[in-house]
Amino acid sequence: MSNIVLQFSKNDLSKIKKYYEDYIINVPPNSLFLAKINTVTVVAYKSGKVMFQGGKATEEAEKWQHLTTGTTSTKSSVNDHHYQPHESLFRRAHIGTDEAGTGDYFGPITVSAVFVSEDKLPILKEMGITDSKTLTDDRIAKLAKEIVQQKIPYTLLTLDNLKYNKLQKKGWNQGKMKAMLHQHAIQKLLFKIGDSPNYGILIDQFCQPSSYIKHIRQEGIHLEKDTFFMTKAESYSTSVAAASIIARAKFVKEMDQLSLDYGVTIPKGASSKVDETAAYIIKKHGLDELNSIAKTHFANTDKAMRYVKKR
Repeated sequence: MSNIVLQFSKNDLSKIKKYYEDYIINVPPNSLFLAKINTVTVVAYKSGKVMFQGGKATEEAEKWQHLTTGTTSTKSSVNDHHYQPHESLFRRAHIGTDEAGTGDYFGPITVSAVFVSEDKLPILKEMGITDSKTLTDDRIAKLAKEIVQQKIPYTLLTLDNLKYNKLQKKGWNQGKMKAMLHQHAIQKLLFKIGDSPNYGILIDQFCQPSSYIKHIRQEGIHLEKDTFFMTKAESYSTSVAAASIIARAKFVKEMDQLSLDYGVTIPKGASSKVDETAAYIIKKHGLDELNSIAKTHFANTDKAMRYVKKR
């Protein structure tokens, strides 16, 4: 989630407050207002600082960039760290990693690491390798097969729900699980590619690098040399985009298999349809069975139980 802070003069601050007047929901201590608009939380402080927080924070903050000037302007975000890759990395051989299934109640978490050499970069770009979120599941499955056919080195790890739930009860949050999966995928791929020229490792950023490093160090693992972090990395790196596709293809395959196994369409995401399906699984197979196919600490479990009690 992006977190951007901009500095404004008192005069401009009043203009901003007027703009968000209809969206103000609170006035926290030492602030002028807190507003919510288009999934973005905007908090303005008496000091002149305004914080934009949320998935579309960048877009919202850009509305006001023209009012910030010289040294009075400050900007920070999840990408403001020393692990940003240089733009040249995207044109050179490197490893990219990405995951799928983390926000879905049903199904596993899948993580892939992909190494794309410089001679393969134009081939993958020509194939249309891009962010999996912009592609249909059928297209993703087709592209994943084509990546494999091109003999692109990759690794793919799957964390099933039984192990996921055990780790969660052990005190691991999802961030730590993902960090460990990414790191293991990277290490396996480094071993696979051996001495092939490799100019870095780019992780599609899901937490601050400091948190990632803390997670893996707790398990005795250190960050590999020339590791970089970047949000929306799949939009810039062909390696990350390829990893995104392979991870998503595996997740979709696992979800399709669950639907076959249980004789009902297992929905993706975490919607009300998911709650109803979870209730069906509980009623027909029991709560223990749900533990093997869902991330049971999600709020969907409690909602599903309420459905069960109503029936």
